[in-house]
Amino acid sequence: MRRIAFALVLSLGLTVLPAMAEEPVDLELVLLADASRSIDDGEIRLQREGYAAAITHPEVLAAIGGGYLRRIALTYVEWGGETSQEVVVPWTVIEGPGSAAAFAKDLLAAPRLAEGPNAIGNALAAAQALIESNDFEGTRRIIDFSADSAWSGGGLSIAVARARALAAGMVINGLAILCRDCESGRPIAYDLESAFASLIIGGPGSFVITADSNRSFAEAVRRKLLLEIAGRSAAGKQARRGG
Repeated sequence: MRRIAFALVLSLGLTVLPAMAEEPVDLELVLLADASRSIDDGEIRLQREGYAAAITHPEVLAAIGGGYLRRIALTYVEWGGETSQEVVVPWTVIEGPGSAAAFAKDLLAAPRLAEGPNAIGNALAAAQALIESNDFEGTRRIIDFSADSAWSGGGLSIAVARARALAAGMVINGLAILCRDCESGRPIAYDLESAFASLIIGGPGSFVITADSNRSFAEAVRRKLLLEIAGRSAAGKQARRGG
């Protein structure tokens, strides 16, 4: 009898509980940062510090506050090999200095997690899955991809992953890292920005911004976040647009 009663309670509970509504935000943004084996620990720290500084910057906070809902949903993911896409900071609503500071603190405190060679297609697919499975409903959905290479060492092809994300209504922007004076920086034998523009980014208003030194990295990240949060296209010699 008790089992029947318990089953009845569960059944009633399932029928009366409403479906959880997705939380509205102006933007769903995945920060997809390169942590493959070409990136040393110093560069990992450089990237995290750049994003932490950017998300807490007054200009970025003002851009968030200028949105219709005045809030965005943000997650930071580091990627490496085919099976190594690691969430460093989970989805967080940023709606003011307090939440931005908390996000930055968690970002700087987390250990390095991703490893392995470049698997860009898998990284893009993981970012798409994170957007599609979260509890938010954004007016815009952006994958913010950063790397020091446009070459993929295996796994899902970049073209397939890119096409799937674009078909789902997402935008892919890029940060091309030309960190020449980093300890393990690798001079690139091809035009990295052009490769990003033709192979990786896509969607309405998509763009590539270049970080060409340690000093310029935080500035490039801040500029990119400002454009993404405000929903504007990039312009100028350090940005190349995609279709």
